[in-house]
Amino acid sequence: MKTRFRPSALTLYLVLDPDLCGGAKGMLSTTAQAIQGGVTAVQLRAPHWKKRQLVDVGHALFALLAPHAIPLIVNDHVDVALAINADGVHVGQDDLPVAAARALLGPHKILGLSTTCIEEHARVPLDLVDYAGLGPVFPTGSKPDASAALGLVAFTQALKTSTIPCVAIGGIGLGRVAPIRAAGAQGVAVISAICGTQDASYCAAQLRREWEEGV
Repeated sequence: MKTRFRPSALTLYLVLDPDLCGGAKGMLSTTAQAIQGGVTAVQLRAPHWKKRQLVDVGHALFALLAPHAIPLIVNDHVDVALAINADGVHVGQDDLPVAAARALLGPHKILGLSTTCIEEHARVPLDLVDYAGLGPVFPTGSKPDASAALGLVAFTQALKTSTIPCVAIGGIGLGRVAPIRAAGAQGVAVISAICGTQDASYCAAQLRREWEEGV
């Protein structure tokens, strides 16, 4: 399977939250600032939006990100991703099955899958999925329906069950990036650590710096 995916794109993976960002304009301004701070991938996630709004904002996000070769990933909606020519899609365990998502996306788009425990992570189909988003690693308030936190020990154990590139998610902020890298992850996905902050560029740069210094 040949895709556009580069594991280095997972280093600092921003998941946009329309509520924290203050709506569509806030998502765009947050993304523009985060680009300057060193974000490496952006996910458009707005579970309560109509698809027309997702498409409109998606086009604007793609225009922001493409000149920097930063991939745009759409959460859940394969049709939206195809409509805006996004770089890929991220699905959860209860969303469209990965085989169906891959069939719709074709071989050249990125496909990510959420995993929440050791067993799910071990079952990720390596021939269909480019990366896994594993978590929550730590307790998080960004997703009210999130599973119980894995903790760093179980997270580290889960990474040993599969060779799939993995981005950690859930409760990650400054002080937790270096331990995640030491555990073997390819990157960190963040929401509230950037969304809704007073200076998204500064926050992204601080997170990116901790990752680089965690070598």
